[in-house]
Amino acid sequence: MSSQPTGKTDFESNQKTSRTRYDKYALPCVAEFFGTALFVFTGCASVIENCSGVGRLQPALAHGVALSISVAITAGVSGGHMNPAVTLGVTLAGGLDIILLVPYWAAQFCGALVGAGLAKAVSSHEHFVNASGGAFSSIADNGQVGRAVVAEIVMTFYLVLTVCMSAINRQSRTSLAPFCIGLTVSVGILGAGGVSGGCLNPARALGPAVVANYWAYHWVYWVGPLVAAVLVGIVLRTLLGDPKIRLTFRKP
Repeated sequence: MSSQPTGKTDFESNQKTSRTRYDKYALPCVAEFFGTALFVFTGCASVIENCSGVGRLQPALAHGVALSISVAITAGVSGGHMNPAVTLGVTLAGGLDIILLVPYWAAQFCGALVGAGLAKAVSSHEHFVNASGGAFSSIADNGQVGRAVVAEIVMTFYLVLTVCMSAINRQSRTSLAPFCIGLTVSVGILGAGGVSGGCLNPARALGPAVVANYWAYHWVYWVGPLVAAVLVGIVLRTLLGDPKIRLTFRKP
């Protein structure tokens, strides 16, 4: 998801044309698997071992920094998504071949399961149980569910828009994309953590839910982020995208 140069050298062009099917289709999925596994491990471990009384600050920083690193090291291979909602939004914006959508999702979900499993393996049983394995459990059945869905939509919209504008949109993409994306996740956790937990990522929700067998209001963390991804795709295709992305207001 790093910014791309406007011109390509002969060496780069030859590399592109000589890529194998593994490089084109499998390697990006491998990168998504490892990036997601490391991100989810760090995120779950930070929640499970958050016993110092710092509230949401520790998980917010851990998730944000971990995602920034994962994005930075995988951007040149897969685009550095680590999030099914991001992959959907990027695909709708034309930044990913649609044939890779489902393989990316599969890699991200598998990575999330491995990451959550590793977090359980290194955590004390007491802390793991108390934190529900890092699964999201802050929603109470007191009318908060609707607000949680809205919070997930708004903050995931912010995240997916940041990804697309900083890494795909030609008029605004920047080499600071990994930093911007990780910081947006931290902001999302700090801003929406008290309402929904600040998940913004179906893979991040699924991994610990499976490992801890904790499914309370799990659907919220699918509906909110995926709706947000569709909204970002619509906004970029109609209003905010560069002329290559936008389908409206283009020169005849």
